[in-house]
Amino acid sequence: MQYGAPEYLRGVSYDKDMKRGKDRKHSSGGKKKIKSLRFKGIFQAGPRGFGFVMTEEGQEYYIPHDSVHSAMHGDRVEIHVTRPARGSKSAEAEIGRIIDRATDTIVGTFEAGSISRRTNDFAYGFVIPDNRHYTDDVFVSRERSKGAKDGDKVVVRITEYGDRSRKRKSEGIVTEILGDMDAPGVDITSIVRSYGLPERFNKEILTEADEVSRGKDTAPKREDFRESVIITIDGDDSKDFDDAVSLVRKGDFWELGVHIADVSEYVKEGSALDAEALRRGTSVYLPDRVIPMLPEVLSNDVCSLNPGEDRLTLSCVMKLDEKGRVKDSRITEGIIRSRHRMTYGNVQKILDGDSKLNEAYQDIVPMLQDMDALARLIRKRRAHHGAVDFDLPEAAIILDDDGRTKDVSLRERNDATRLIEDFMILANECVSATYAGLEIPFLYRVHDEPDEGAIEDLALFVTRFGLHLKIKKDGKTDPKELRKLLCEAEDTEASRLISTLALRAMSQAKYSDSCSGHYGLALQYYSHFTSPIRRYPDLQIHRIIKEHIRGELTSKRISHYRGMLKEVADISSRLERRADDVERDADKLKMVEYMQSRIGEEFEGVISSVTDWGIYVELPNCIEGMIPLRNMTDDYYELDEAVHEVKGRATGRRFGLGEAVRVTVVRADKLAMEIDFEIADTD
Repeated sequence: MQYGAPEYLRGVSYDKDMKRGKDRKHSSGGKKKIKSLRFKGIFQAGPRGFGFVMTEEGQEYYIPHDSVHSAMHGDRVEIHVTRPARGSKSAEAEIGRIIDRATDTIVGTFEAGSISRRTNDFAYGFVIPDNRHYTDDVFVSRERSKGAKDGDKVVVRITEYGDRSRKRKSEGIVTEILGDMDAPGVDITSIVRSYGLPERFNKEILTEADEVSRGKDTAPKREDFRESVIITIDGDDSKDFDDAVSLVRKGDFWELGVHIADVSEYVKEGSALDAEALRRGTSVYLPDRVIPMLPEVLSNDVCSLNPGEDRLTLSCVMKLDEKGRVKDSRITEGIIRSRHRMTYGNVQKILDGDSKLNEAYQDIVPMLQDMDALARLIRKRRAHHGAVDFDLPEAAIILDDDGRTKDVSLRERNDATRLIEDFMILANECVSATYAGLEIPFLYRVHDEPDEGAIEDLALFVTRFGLHLKIKKDGKTDPKELRKLLCEAEDTEASRLISTLALRAMSQAKYSDSCSGHYGLALQYYSHFTSPIRRYPDLQIHRIIKEHIRGELTSKRISHYRGMLKEVADISSRLERRADDVERDADKLKMVEYMQSRIGEEFEGVISSVTDWGIYVELPNCIEGMIPLRNMTDDYYELDEAVHEVKGRATGRRFGLGEAVRVTVVRADKLAMEIDFEIADTD
């Protein structure tokens, strides 16, 4: 078996809008349509009016601003190809017709229009969408505003769709007023609504959850792990514990147990709970709330591996040698009783020798030390096989009692977090390899090779730091070479920048019913098995595993799974991307809020991106803002894409990717979700 690095940034992919759309100014006007080439697909809107359509055949087409017409993000559309791909330039197309609308409601901020001098009231207003994929505002007449005030967050139903090429705005009617945009919690609620996330469980779902939570295990036999020393290790604020671990030494071998909550015992296929879980796809983690995939009675109680409670599991028990190699593994239905609910922070302190904690948890200290040693062996083997370890910092957003941002700092990563990541990845791989070998229908977590053009750009860029990325003759790069580059850059000032650029070059991980491998982890087999409380694909494969263990996987059931897993994979991938977008927008909003009270303050940062409209600067706590080129009045600055820098035409002054700069905060706009910097005065 091979071993790969943790998937630290689940679902994060290179922003194609930024790559392909930053300097596009093409128009389909005057172009002759290639009438024989018509395709159907989903429209993905870019942030500046253009977009892309991924067709049902898997081909992507760039849609210029004037060719979008009335299409909105997520719509299923038919396109006409206007220009085939040529060299490095993408194929272009025009939206022909809308097949299905993704939504007819928009959430945003109400802005009053013309104020009447006679009545001191507005005659009309506009709703500025919160969702960054919706770039056009919606016109609302006063009588359709439901009494909304300037600055209110509202829900508007579209009654007439606009058309950009005809400069016609969409029109709508306000159906709900969420509240003042500055009221506690309203800002996050508006983001949640704008993406259409289900916020509450209906009565039927809650009733079913209560009923099944009182049910009994129907399995004829479970392996009893209740006398084993088993613990959970999670973050301080975690409430749902879906994985627990155990480790014992047996002669020259380790026996590592990864015990996962058996959610499938409670959430049965075809039930209302199952349909709701698939509709949600994943739990969503926001700064002020969690939107769970399952009701709390299941996610935080009956399914959660709480300490001192008997809990049902699917357990992957692995036998490893002294070099951290898996020599044997088995998957079994189990029952456990966790000894302790441990946190990453306390485990790290124990590993560092904290005397008080070592005394308090003396029954598990030797096991934790052994776990740390074994995890290091596993990690070393994964590194040897080329797993790409980005290890980029993540922001931790701290709110006060009113839901406002109190602090933005770096989320702690330590040996304890890596230990759990190592064990979970190993279990995921073992489970995936087992069922791929059995040729049973299954869901896999797959990750394609990086974009060749982006990798070539990265290889060219790193030469300025004296580094080298080896690219094969076919334009592809072995993950070992990418890992080698990141290791060589580790001790340089450009380490974080190169890691970020390498990450942007990556394709997006997704779910699939076929096993095509995971590039980033350098693994041939990989699945998501370890988080069924918060991810639907994990729950889905638990059902398959249990039917196989129980001898219930008949030819009829195999045919059933073959017919439905592709759809489950596609839905899960789409909903994961939605959750990522919501989480990213919510974090950005709270970061902007944090900077609103810091206008005029100076910070040290690093140039994270350069475009023809501005220089992006990232601060040490992951907050990113932009220096608009139009505001740099000392010279006329132009983008030099080849070397990733902007250069002043008269002075020759340069600002390049990775350069350290000192900036002043000049604007923080929550409505636009934008932070503007300017170069700090160095005099």
